[in-house]
Amino acid sequence: MSLWLNKLSASVPAGLKQPADTARFELDQAGLIADLKENPSMGDAYRIEQTADGAFTLFGGQTGLLYGAYRLITATLCGEQLPLPYASAPKYALRMINCWDNMDGSVERGYAGQSLFFEDGRVMYSPERMRTLGRLLASAGLNVLCINNVNVHEPAQRLLEDYLPDLAALADLFRPFGVRLMVSVDFSRPMCHGIPTADPLDQAVRAWWKETAARVYAAVPDLAGFLVKADSEGRPGPFTYGRNHADGANMLAEALKPYGGYAVWRCFVYNCRQDWRDTKTDRPKAAWEHYAYLDGSFADNVILQVKHGPFDFQVREPLSPLLLGMKKTKLAMELQLAQEYTGHQIDLYTMIPMWKELFGELPADNIMSVAAVSNLGNDENYTGHPLAAVNLFTYGLLAWDPAVDPAEAVTRWARLTYAFPPKQEQTLVSLLLKTRRVYEKYTAPLGIGWMVTPHDHYGPNPSGYEYDLWGTYHKANRDAVGIDRTHAGTGYLDQYPEEIRIRYENPETCPDLYLLFFHRLPYTFRMKDGRTLIQRIYDDHFEGLEETRAMAAALSGLPFPEPDASVIRGRMDRQLYNAREWCDIINTFFFRLSGIQDEKGRTIYE
Repeated sequence: MSLWLNKLSASVPAGLKQPADTARFELDQAGLIADLKENPSMGDAYRIEQTADGAFTLFGGQTGLLYGAYRLITATLCGEQLPLPYASAPKYALRMINCWDNMDGSVERGYAGQSLFFEDGRVMYSPERMRTLGRLLASAGLNVLCINNVNVHEPAQRLLEDYLPDLAALADLFRPFGVRLMVSVDFSRPMCHGIPTADPLDQAVRAWWKETAARVYAAVPDLAGFLVKADSEGRPGPFTYGRNHADGANMLAEALKPYGGYAVWRCFVYNCRQDWRDTKTDRPKAAWEHYAYLDGSFADNVILQVKHGPFDFQVREPLSPLLLGMKKTKLAMELQLAQEYTGHQIDLYTMIPMWKELFGELPADNIMSVAAVSNLGNDENYTGHPLAAVNLFTYGLLAWDPAVDPAEAVTRWARLTYAFPPKQEQTLVSLLLKTRRVYEKYTAPLGIGWMVTPHDHYGPNPSGYEYDLWGTYHKANRDAVGIDRTHAGTGYLDQYPEEIRIRYENPETCPDLYLLFFHRLPYTFRMKDGRTLIQRIYDDHFEGLEETRAMAAALSGLPFPEPDASVIRGRMDRQLYNAREWCDIINTFFFRLSGIQDEKGRTIYE
């Protein structure tokens, strides 16, 4: 596999010549397991010092020593000169990966093969691959792994029951690397055990969860907690019983609290049976309406996990107002490594430039954790597309330190993974940093989103969701496109702090790339650069296609090893086809509606 781990697996970093120095990096796995069982919350911080004779000394708890060792090895392999003494501590205590794996072996929105953890309804895995995955996650600074889908299907409910010994054995494999497991749970599970309700205020229900937590933590004492999707897209939750989300989350938190566990409660809740004729309901408003009024009502071991945008991992969304408005509640920002709407790990899409924009909007201490939907699978290279591994690695760096520079992060990954000569390395790094904007240009224009093929979400279908029940409308007609989300429209913008609302509410000051998310505008609207809106749509799509062609040419000149080279070529061919389809279909869609010709006379199909 061509991942950064190839080189981090080396037992001795280059430049550490003395035998005594080498010994400093031989980790005592048995001792580390014992220490972590005694104190699973040991600090992750570390300090690196250098003695007069050139030897390196690491200080910190067991996990801190592990992270410090990886940082020193990485710096040595990348030719970095760390300013010594060097100290580092993570910004976020929980740096989570959410796997959407099902126990039949499938992965919901998985684009890198089957599950690493499950097969044929059983917990089934390669211990060696689990140890490799543990090292991989630790080397990037990640420390929590939720192994099963938030949409909990039978028999995954039994991970806390019949399969608990298997869960404990898996936790033992990850523990030496400072990685704690988490489990997605079914809110209604007590009803499968003779209790006629899942009402979170029912004493029998509360007792069942307390008994379950006690049993689970006896087997896995360092379990990070339970992840819950409730009252969303058909999942059971407290709404059934006239309760709110604080009632549901606090019930689980009470059961987990004696063991230091967290109830991580996803805020992906909206009316998923919306009528397209309904002009009052606006899906992006849903998270705020369900949760903001409960600020301050959640237990101290509840974490609300909020998707970074108000929709669902579209190519471009503004930061969710919920991440800005709940000051008295622990929050985690949820990102998506799996490229559900961003190319299925076929098309290249480096995510760290997008994440940096999002983190730049956050107040300094507004969230305490981060989570990302996994892009992992059992393909040989773990991420399907070898270059998709850059997203997992740079997510880890960002979760540790959101101030990390994207170019530095991508360069570190490229250097660890391929070690190209400087000019070729810079070609790869520059190309990867541009991929997000290139993909955005040839797909959904200026913040619209949702022009994808329904259900599959790969490839263009500009009207695919337009009359469906998901609240994903762009309302394009012969005159205009977009949704008015100002106070005069749906009122979504009213959920933001004043300084952000003022920036977005006027089309003249709204950033171009969010323009159609917040406003409904005629095709003749003049952009800031003087172009009409329709011309900007045409130009972006033609440019995105040409830039994809240039990207393919640049990649073909890089000396990737096999099998990476073959995989990259094959997926680039598919991306070229996809980019052309997007360009031609979206441009034709808007031309047929507007009747306005491309000023540059390029081919648009009638």
